[in-house]
Amino acid sequence: MNNRDHTNTAVVAGATGMMGKQLVQLLLEDTAYKRVIVLVRRSVGITHPKLEERIVNFDRLESEVGADILQHADVFCTLGTTMQQAGSKEAFRKVDFEYPLSLAKLALQHHSASYIIVTAMWASEQSWMFYTRVKGELERELLSLGLPRLVILRPSLLTGDREGESLGDRATEVIFRIIDPFLIGPLARMKAIECKKVAKAMIVKACETKPAVEVLESEIIPQVDYARV
Repeated sequence: MNNRDHTNTAVVAGATGMMGKQLVQLLLEDTAYKRVIVLVRRSVGITHPKLEERIVNFDRLESEVGADILQHADVFCTLGTTMQQAGSKEAFRKVDFEYPLSLAKLALQHHSASYIIVTAMWASEQSWMFYTRVKGELERELLSLGLPRLVILRPSLLTGDREGESLGDRATEVIFRIIDPFLIGPLARMKAIECKKVAKAMIVKACETKPAVEVLESEIIPQVDYARV
């Protein structure tokens, strides 16, 4: 399901998370992609004729990922953690800011076709919340690179099968399900969204070549027509 012919390779960073797993599965099913390369710290635990695992150290990404992987590829970034998982602001920033930015710089250097990334609703470098401020700072840096095609998706709460889901994660999902019918008008953008819908939108947007920069807010993501390409 691809309307262009200049790439048949997808590269995914963050393939072991909830969002990444869903994205990889869809890419493996997509006949347009002949290679799906995942950049991971540990094995994703699946085998497929199209799947290539590259075990990498993200602290040394520049020396471990080159043109053989990135040239002309669609690069998908679903890297991300939580403060609880990271354990500190410094560790969180490394995963959610430094690694995605390093990958984007390499994508530019090695002439990748596109760079598609998931950030967060309300991402802003002026945000009073550390999480959304880091996401906003990342977006600022990505926009300054001059990538040939940059797509930023800003979803609300993601729902799906979350590995190691905490009690807080489950409680948040329950709350969002309860309030969902009341999120109308300007509040509709806060509705929780299935990670599968986000993954589908990422693939659709990778198939497009223009505009050079595109930002999809959460309420727009479900409207992307996965069947149209």
